[in-house]
Order: sequence, then C-alpha cells, then structure tokens
Amino acid sequence: MLRLLRQRASDLKFLAPRRLQQTIAQAKPKEIPLVKNVSTPKSDKSVGKWFLGCGGMVFVAVGLGGVTRLTESGLSMVSWKLTGERLPRSQQEWADEFSKYQQYPEFKLKNSKMTLEEFKFIFMMEYIHRMWGRAIGAVFFIPAAYFWNKGYFCSKTKKTVLLMGTLIGLQGLMGWYMVKSGLENRFDDPNDVPRVSQYRLASHLAAAFVLYAFFLSNGLSKLYPSEQFLATAKKALTTKRLAHLTKGMVFLTAISGAFVAGLDAGLVYNSFPKMGDNWIPDDILQFQPIQRNITENPSTVQFNHRILGISTVTLTSILWLATRRIQLPKRANLAIHAVAAMAWTQATLGVTTLLYYVPVPLATAHQSGSLILLSLAVWLSHELRFLKYIPK
Repeated sequence: MLRLLRQRASDLKFLAPRRLQQTIAQAKPKEIPLVKNVSTPKSDKSVGKWFLGCGGMVFVAVGLGGVTRLTESGLSMVSWKLTGERLPRSQQEWADEFSKYQQYPEFKLKNSKMTLEEFKFIFMMEYIHRMWGRAIGAVFFIPAAYFWNKGYFCSKTKKTVLLMGTLIGLQGLMGWYMVKSGLENRFDDPNDVPRVSQYRLASHLAAAFVLYAFFLSNGLSKLYPSEQFLATAKKALTTKRLAHLTKGMVFLTAISGAFVAGLDAGLVYNSFPKMGDNWIPDDILQFQPIQRNITENPSTVQFNHRILGISTVTLTSILWLATRRIQLPKRANLAIHAVAAMAWTQATLGVTTLLYYVPVPLATAHQSGSLILLSLAVWLSHELRFLKYIPK
C-alpha cells in the first residue's frame, strides 16, 4: 500500500510541470495579424466587374459631355424623349431638325450663318452623348434585374443598387433640365451668349462624379477588399484623414471647373501665375451683391478655380511627404504615389490649357484628368478604409 502511494505521488510530480506548461501556453496571448486576407465569392466578383464596367461607361460619358460642351453642341437637339430621339436619315429629315434649331436663341444670336452640314456635326455630338447615357441605363438595369433575381445581392448591396439606379435616372433628367436653360428665351441683349446655366451644368457634372465614385468604390470593395491592418504610429491616422480631405478637395476643384466652363471663364485671363498684371484681378468683386461674384463673375470663378487647384496640389504633396516614414501596405503606398503624381499632372494640364486659350484637345484632357485624379483618391481612401491605430 505504501509503495502504491509513493508511485502515485511520483506520477503527480511528473505531470504537474507538463500541465502547468500547457496552461501557460494556452493562456499566452495570440499575435494579432496585421493583414487579414478575405477570399472573394464568385458572385461578388461578377457584381464587382459589373460595377466597374458601369463606372467606366460613366467615365466615357463625362468625357463625351466635355467634348460636347467644348464644341458647343449641347443645344443642337431641342427636344428630349425618354426612349431616345430618332437619328435623321434623309436630307429632308435633317432639314426639319435644322429648322427646329433655327427657332432658338443660339442660332438667332450666335449661329445665324451656320450651314446644314455644320449643324449635322453638332447634332451628332449631342446625339452620341445622349445615346451613350441611355446605354449606361441599359447596362445597369438589365444586369441588376438578373443579379437581384439570382440572389447575388446582400441587403446592403440591394440598397446600394437602388441608390445607383435612382442616381442614373436623376442624371438623365438633370441633363435635359440643363439643356432647357439654354433654350429658354432669356437672352434679350444682342451681346448675350446663349449658354446653359452654369448652376445646372455644375449640378449635372457633380451628379456624374458622385455616380462614378459610387461605382468605383463599390466595385473595388467587391473585387479587391481593403486590407485590414494595424499601425503603431499616430501619423497613420493623420494619413487617413488627409486622404479623405484630398478626395473632397479634388471633387470641389472639379465642380469649380464646371463654373469655369459654364461661363467660359478660361478665356478671361490667359496668363499664369498672375492674372494679367495682377495677382488678384481688379474686377473680382464688381458684381452686386458681392456673393454673386463667386458663381457669376468669370474673373472670380477663374480665380477661385486657380486657388482650389493650387490647394489640391499642395495637399497631395503634404500627404505624400507625410507618409514617407510610415509603414503602409504596398497597395496603399502605390495609391499615394499615384495621387501625388496625377495631381501635378492635372495642374500642368490646367495651366497649359489656360495659356493656349482652351483648345478642345487640352481642355478635354484636363477634364478627364480631374476624373482620373478623383479615381485615384477614391482608391486611396479604399485602401486606408480599415486602418486602425494600436498604441505601443
């Protein structure tokens, strides 16, 4: 009996350290992964590609809209139908369309010497722009119905798709509402230049930018989920805030450019960095009340666009410099480099467009550049979406 008790005691002494080691090992805190890889379901990949495809079509639509404005083609079609206008085919049909155009202010005050062949060109530019917009609607709504029926959408994506569809519909209505402002009989002075309202033009462009950014952001989320990573430097949070601020500044600068386009303000002062002989033009506050100058005085509108553009370039440069000593994921670093490089490219395009009196190719490149810069800013925000600060 005594031998049995001694044997049990020996076994307990042998097992206790091992069990204690196991308990300590189990209690040891696990390391937190810096990056969490998430596999993308096949349905999400299909939806993501569809989102990016629709976004690409919106990008082209913005470019077409810029060319339409620069060639002064936007007021050539004086009617609007939901299903689309029929393209004239015979010479008589072209003549009928031309006669309709001749009844409106742009022809009477500006293009009274226009020939039928010249009219055909501006009509086709506006026709292509409108039909491309309707194609976006078809490419969006038909797959949306299919994916919805197949159960590809979660509850959050369903709300997103409904919002996107609403934005597309409103964008089409806003386009016609904008064109109507240039067809109204409100140009009484012979010196008036028939044009669409700069307010409606800016709203139309802003809606297109929001729709594009929405498609791009959701497409990236489906195809390339943001990396979830931790940072031990407080500067990383500053980077995240700067990225969002940069995105907002890019958007605001682009919308101010719509006012420049709507008022042909790019033709007022074609020098840089000064505006004529002054840093600040003398006529910057000539309208009364003073607040009208912000959106109606061409000199003020160009001045504001310059300041916003310079501020955006400065902000992106600060963002780039602030992240040189911060460890960020490879894709986030690449996005920061791309944003900084594109901001300087866009500024260079803007100054060149101004100095050469707004030629169509350069002006189109400048407008498209603003959308490219916004794309990169959206990408950067996407990459920094799950950045978390962990104190040391």
